Amino acid sequence: MIENIRLSFQGIWSHKMRSFLTMLGIIIGIASIISIISTIKGTNEQIKRNLIGAGNNVVQVQLYRQDYEYVYDIGNEGMPEGIPQVDEDTQEAIAALPDVEAVAAYNRRTSYGNSFYFGNTELSGCEVYGIDNSYFSTCGYTVKRGRTFVPKDFRDFRAVAVIDSDTAKMLFQGEEPIGKAIEYNSIALVIVGVVEPELAFEPVINSIDDYYTYMQNSTAGKVFIPNSIWPSLFAYDEPQEVSVRAASTESMSTVGKSVSDLLNARCSNENIIYKAEDVLQRAKDLQDLSNATNQQLIWIAMISLLVGGIGVMNIMLVSVTERTREIGLKKAIGAKKSRILWQFLTEAAVLTSLGGILGVGAGIGLAYLISNLTQTPVAISIPFIFLAVLFSMAIGILFGLLPSIKAANLNPIDALRHE
Repeated sequence: MIENIRLSFQGIWSHKMRSFLTMLGIIIGIASIISIISTIKGTNEQIKRNLIGAGNNVVQVQLYRQDYEYVYDIGNEGMPEGIPQVDEDTQEAIAALPDVEAVAAYNRRTSYGNSFYFGNTELSGCEVYGIDNSYFSTCGYTVKRGRTFVPKDFRDFRAVAVIDSDTAKMLFQGEEPIGKAIEYNSIALVIVGVVEPELAFEPVINSIDDYYTYMQNSTAGKVFIPNSIWPSLFAYDEPQEVSVRAASTESMSTVGKSVSDLLNARCSNENIIYKAEDVLQRAKDLQDLSNATNQQLIWIAMISLLVGGIGVMNIMLVSVTERTREIGLKKAIGAKKSRILWQFLTEAAVLTSLGGILGVGAGIGLAYLISNLTQTPVAISIPFIFLAVLFSMAIGILFGLLPSIKAANLNPIDALRHE
């Protein structure tokens, strides 16, 4: 086998231009498939990252009307009956579920009707959260300035608030917010801290469709208050939503379903239920749509490989004709058919394998070129690179089989007489 490989490289090197032109179809085919697969993989990763965000694996379990796609808004739709609060026993039951690392219950309203004020500056449309002491750690927030809530804030019903960086920019416009008071619904709240997501992430927006897909639920900022003073701003015994941090991204769907089932088992309202948006399924649906379009491009690229394989067969037939006397001489001194067969099969496999390796390099370069020109993400698949090289070798064996059989079956006497 080693001798066959050596002879194959010797033959390829002695006909460099012809060998390169023969490999060109394989190079183009492999390069096309590598670049397409890399672009598909990169796009799919972008879709998943855009939907899941920074990767903190947090699942939001919220109230929905049956068969409705939108989160139930207590501020606009009123207080639902039969939905109890998420007490400590319920939180402990959620924390005991498989793949649950942390849990926090919270109230939430969007301040469309009432605005936050700091002096003459007004902020409307931000989200107000009434949270417990575990919310920030569960959802992956880090303190940028000041502090978060302490047990005394909850115990003494202090009118304090923590805001995110967006709210700080819009309300205070460069001023230091810590220690200053903002007003909401005639109640003054003293700012004690500014937080931001520990793993901040902004979706990549390449089109208006991407904007509506990923940014339609974005808000003008967030304001957090202790859940102990929530009734002072809104209402008593208001049902809560739940944030759960899953052990891994892959377990988010399972965790969301388990928590929803547990909460719904404690509710008596059949029209309003707890539900977690399955972002992994949503990402999969978008990825399937992207893949369906790109599969057509892969099949077109496969045609290049077919053309390349035919080119290999053609050049190997020419090689058999050129080396007829050599084959006859080898058979005359005792070379078996299998020896001749494997020599030509090895040469075809080496030729296409070299084309495959060059095609992989060209495909990676083409993928990054497309990424730079179109701002499309790219992700190189290492297993697929090895698969592409093996596939190109298989093409050489498949299309080199006929010429190899022809060479092996030559009559030695006729071969020696060939001019």
